[in-house]
Amino acid sequence: MRADRLLSLLLLLQNRGRMTAPELAAELEVSIRTVYRDIEALGASGVPVHADRGPAGGYRLMDGYRTRLTGLTDAQAGSLFLAGAPGPAQELGLGADLAAAQLKLQAALPAALAERARRLQDRFHLDAPAWFRDADPVPHLARIAQAVWDQRVLLTHYRRWNGEERAGHPLHPLGLVLKGGIWYLAARAPDERVRSYRVSRFLAVDTAEEGFERPDGFELAAYWAQSARRMEEACRQQTARLLLSPRGRRLLPMQFGAAGARALAGAVPAGPADPDGWIRVDLDVESPAVAVGDLLRLGTEAEVIGPPELRQALADTVAALAERYG
Repeated sequence: MRADRLLSLLLLLQNRGRMTAPELAAELEVSIRTVYRDIEALGASGVPVHADRGPAGGYRLMDGYRTRLTGLTDAQAGSLFLAGAPGPAQELGLGADLAAAQLKLQAALPAALAERARRLQDRFHLDAPAWFRDADPVPHLARIAQAVWDQRVLLTHYRRWNGEERAGHPLHPLGLVLKGGIWYLAARAPDERVRSYRVSRFLAVDTAEEGFERPDGFELAAYWAQSARRMEEACRQQTARLLLSPRGRRLLPMQFGAAGARALAGAVPAGPADPDGWIRVDLDVESPAVAVGDLLRLGTEAEVIGPPELRQALADTVAALAERYG
């Protein structure tokens, strides 16, 4: 561990130039006293580290000195695929590997390219989770990821969306997908079908001794694209016809995402005699029970005019709310 830390410290000084002891301690997640000891160890090993005193002081390498000790470990090389997503990398247990791999990569680049890489890192950042929603707790994610990598069978205790639990359920983990800040596991179930499981719903996981063979021709990206299409088709069970106010027009894509944007693209005026600018749209919605709750988020900025059963369901819900709140 100390050898890795010393190399990281050396690469930090090489890539970023002068850094103070507190800055180094924060990057390496150690105490300032540990940084002092590590600086002494580097100096004793022949690395020309200079200490500049004063308000603008810090530690730096002698001008012109560069190390070529930049070989990537297997974990660090693999972690580079998550270079744009430090949060997910941390959840997968690869945060430290990613940081070390990025330092080694920067050290191996020519000066001009290294500077460009640093500027890109300063100017672009990926934050995967959606607004106004806490990330799912995923305490078993790292173990699941290791089983995916090692092709080991997982014995799982899983809670489905309807509350039903399955204990001792063996799965062949094939891949992990991060969608809108939510982790999903693609795994082959005992019935030989590949299914998607929300990682936060695993109550317990245990890695079995036995391994498994991946299905011939299985491609995670292709499976997920097809699965996502099936899920969207299954969820959008009917079309609601709405009247929308000008404000409702702005709210629709915020509340319904791509489905709201598609509905707006086909909007028509509510009627020639309407002076308030209301429009009529056809919106794909989920089952009536889900659609009622979703449509209520539009408040008085929308009116459902069809189908009749959905309009009645909304009217019944609003009446019950009015009675409850008096």
